[in-house]
Amino acid sequence: MRLTISHETAYHYEDQVRTSIQYLRLTPPDNQRQQVLQWQLDLPRPVQARRDPFGNILHVLSLEEPHADLLIAARGEVEIDPDLEAEQDSQSPLPFLRSTRLTEADEALRAFAGRHCGEYRDRGALIGLMGALHDHMAYRPGATAVETSAAQAFAGGAGVCQDHAHAFIACARSLQVPARYVSGYLFDNDNQHMASHAWAEAWLDDAWYSFDVTNQLAVPERHLKLAVGLDYLDACPVRGMRRGGGYEQMHANVLVTSGFDQ
Repeated sequence: MRLTISHETAYHYEDQVRTSIQYLRLTPPDNQRQQVLQWQLDLPRPVQARRDPFGNILHVLSLEEPHADLLIAARGEVEIDPDLEAEQDSQSPLPFLRSTRLTEADEALRAFAGRHCGEYRDRGALIGLMGALHDHMAYRPGATAVETSAAQAFAGGAGVCQDHAHAFIACARSLQVPARYVSGYLFDNDNQHMASHAWAEAWLDDAWYSFDVTNQLAVPERHLKLAVGLDYLDACPVRGMRRGGGYEQMHANVLVTSGFDQ
């Protein structure tokens, strides 16, 4: 399956921003299940790519002159292997047992994971856990914020894809299964497009397997991966800081289409 992506993020500030820095994980990597055919970033100035500690492709955009607007755009084509269910990895999965503030499992999450998985730590058990989390946490935009933790979203019984991924990761790590956060895109057969997406991966049988709680998908046949990390903060496509600017308005537009339909 060939996916074509167009992703624009526009910022407008009430006052002039004196300086800003943006950490961009907007370039997908080549791996066993996706091959980047073409990709480009449109930025206010050229930026060199580097690798972050998790192996993600990172661009750091630093603007030291005053500005009231900022446009960041990414576009390209990627070929997806819809039949490959898992990804091999030569790096140790053990760092992904470490919890963060966003993925710390409280007693309620630990009990939930234990109740649904029991003594089992296989893919079938984790698929069951994925379904149980989907039933417990309704998809409700606006119910949480980017700083909401897995425990808070779970207690509230609602959230978005970020919260679903964090809750799954918290449960998996409480079972001593390495798990990581994934940011990227998902092609939607019905609507032809979907906003940036997030899901989880767990290390089983010496490979990474996907678990998309929001859509109850355990095979990443329509997923395009951008970045991975311990949580959202490590893998989010755009994350920045600024000096000045006052009130900020941000608008994101994402379009994902499939070559099968062109």
